[in-house]
Amino acid sequence: MTDAAISKLLLYAEEKGLIEPSERIWAANAVIDALGLDSYTPADLQTRAVEGGLGQRAVEGGLGQRAVEGDGPYRLAAILSELLNGKADDLLDTAIMGRLTPRPAQVIEKFDALCARDPKAATDWYYAFSQDTNYIRRDRIAKDIRWRTATAYGELDITVNLSKPEKDPRVIAAARTVSACGYPLCQLCAESEGYAGRIDYPARGNHRIIPITLGGARWYLQYSPYVYYNEHCIALNAEHIPMKIDRGCFARLLEFVFLFPHYFMGSNADLPIVGGSILSHDHFQGGRYDFPMALAPVEKAVSFRGFEGVEAGVVRWPMSVLRLRSAERGALVDLADKILGCWRAYTDESVYIFAETEGEPHNTITAIARFRDGAFELDLVLRNNITTAEHPLGVFHPHAELHHIKKENIGLIEVMGLAVLPPRLRDQYDLESAEAREEIGQVFAKVLEHCGVFKRDAQGQSAFLKFMESVNAYDN
Repeated sequence: MTDAAISKLLLYAEEKGLIEPSERIWAANAVIDALGLDSYTPADLQTRAVEGGLGQRAVEGGLGQRAVEGDGPYRLAAILSELLNGKADDLLDTAIMGRLTPRPAQVIEKFDALCARDPKAATDWYYAFSQDTNYIRRDRIAKDIRWRTATAYGELDITVNLSKPEKDPRVIAAARTVSACGYPLCQLCAESEGYAGRIDYPARGNHRIIPITLGGARWYLQYSPYVYYNEHCIALNAEHIPMKIDRGCFARLLEFVFLFPHYFMGSNADLPIVGGSILSHDHFQGGRYDFPMALAPVEKAVSFRGFEGVEAGVVRWPMSVLRLRSAERGALVDLADKILGCWRAYTDESVYIFAETEGEPHNTITAIARFRDGAFELDLVLRNNITTAEHPLGVFHPHAELHHIKKENIGLIEVMGLAVLPPRLRDQYDLESAEAREEIGQVFAKVLEHCGVFKRDAQGQSAFLKFMESVNAYDN
């Protein structure tokens, strides 16, 4: 059985272009070494043809017809399960796939060659490669529960994520101030590439990253292993430095979508509560997906003095969003920097917005960049992380009555209208029920309303307009 499973795995690797026909013996020895075996006898894989027939590489290699068992997008998972006798062992199965994954230089060479001709072709290949190597585990992601709910703000995307545990916002905040130790320093560090893993750190032997340059500095491109949406990618700073929203951040976001115009790219905020789950390592998240917020219209056009060439407006969204649009990246960066500077220092007690209390800053921005219809867009979502005795996790955070659905930080992905909800909901609700799904979706809309710093009522919208007037008067 083990010999047959090894043979199927080698055939799979050859079909996917992970190994060449000339590397079969080397690859077999690498796999049996990872398994701790002493020998291997190639199995006869002559089976009936399946839909799609042979991969071209297998035909050229004369390996016979594709193995039927587990064919399709989850074929690799079936082969690995057979190889490990049904035992779940992420460290071992990643070690096995790591032996069959091309070296970083080979991956970079392939990506760069494709990118020179067509950036979309490069990311198409890289995304498929990340799945073919089992870095992105198709079979596990397929178990996540997804639906859409119609709300007053359009359809919101809802997912119950079964592959990642729920985090407490207080733990996330504490991690920001803890000195990094160990190796790698965090799961976003470049040193994760090829790392064997351990009990408290995921195996990344099959992980490959692509060097890119943003703002004249070394960054890397990779995909999220959890894939919350299509082609969910991450751009990460080569240095392990904290998240920071500033002028350079806006410039790098827009530079990324200039390089990869078919992707959006966004940054979580840089403060606890309103930031993402990892604040200690500067990074962005993007991909090829139309989020509900991106589809939301501008409901009120506004203008900023000195930036008459920039289209600007308030987005019809439960959170407080300004959308800037221009063919000139520099103009967007200049205006975004001015808005950020004004917002960092802004206080309006009438709507409980305080720039700081006892020296602790509260105002920041979640920023999202895209290239659409021949122009650059930058969505600036105003955030504030002030807490009170009544709302110890945040005034502009889901309040306690909504924690049965969502207690974690409302980061970039949720801000844009995709709820990433904890696996416990599967036990608390009948998620096959249309009524339960409707209730959860409407609660998520309220979650976003709680996070809006300028509420959707008359007082809130008047205060929003007052802030925009203050931007015109602000001198940075």
